[in-house]
Amino acid sequence: MSIKFKTMARKNPRDLAAPEKYYASVVANGATNLETMAELISAQCTVTETDCIAVLNILEENIIRELKQGRIVRLGKLGNFQVGISSEGFDTIEEVNANAITKSRILFRPAKRLRKLLSNLTYQKAS
Repeated sequence: MSIKFKTMARKNPRDLAAPEKYYASVVANGATNLETMAELISAQCTVTETDCIAVLNILEENIIRELKQGRIVRLGKLGNFQVGISSEGFDTIEEVNANAITKSRILFRPAKRLRKLLSNLTYQKAS
């Protein structure tokens, strides 16, 4: 199995007058939702699908609660979630306050096994 990609033309956002360049972009092969993941998990162990859904839902709620507290959520062999922020730059420490924050996002840092997956992928150009 390989990851399909297509070619996309993109402008340089820093120089809109520059000619477009072409980049590879992944073509998604569908999506898997929470219910499907619960079904797959329940087929591989003794836990029921309903129990899996309940656990995955409460995991999501607890990840959100912990991130709101500013904590890093470490999920063992899966990886870590953390809130990240971007801010404007200022000349002095005194100028930096909460209003300087321009963007927040959820950072996910995959654990070793997930990172290793990336080195073993194969790619195929979509037709």
